[in-house]
Amino acid sequence: MTQRKPITRRLASTDGAEIAEAALVLPLVFMLLLGTVWFGRAFNIYSTIQQAAQQGAITAARSTCGTCGNFNAADATVVKTIKAVMQASSIDPAQIPVNTNAPAPTFCTPPPPDGACKTTGNITICRNALLNPTAGKTQPQQCGVIVSFQYPFQFYLPFTSLNMQKIILSAQAQSRMEN
Repeated sequence: MTQRKPITRRLASTDGAEIAEAALVLPLVFMLLLGTVWFGRAFNIYSTIQQAAQQGAITAARSTCGTCGNFNAADATVVKTIKAVMQASSIDPAQIPVNTNAPAPTFCTPPPPDGACKTTGNITICRNALLNPTAGKTQPQQCGVIVSFQYPFQFYLPFTSLNMQKIILSAQAQSRMEN
């Protein structure tokens, strides 16, 4: 009985409890912080590629020369615009994969020539696309441009199931044609 008292006294002591609690809680807090940073970066990349697609669609839909009859910017100019927006946010446009989520729009009348949707630099540009196919008699049909591409993102969250998981973020934007 005399030997039990020192042992129970030592076990009942709280001298190392704070260290044990910190050892359990700090890794969880660190993982939460790390997850917040990586999800924030994923959201930043998604927002940037959406903005790049929108700027590309605006570039594709606007006239490059009001008097010369050239109504659409070249595909290379659209791709250059998209890449410039991505590079401004330190996102590598060379990582754009083949677009597996290309749009399949309805086209305005008269039917477009073959190849109304072209892929340049893994960016799909659809011209003369019907932007409001469900427009009724009160709204006129609007024709425009649809720009679509994808971008990969890889999580780095050690000790989780998301570690080294690659997700594909899709960006698509449209802009109506201006004459």
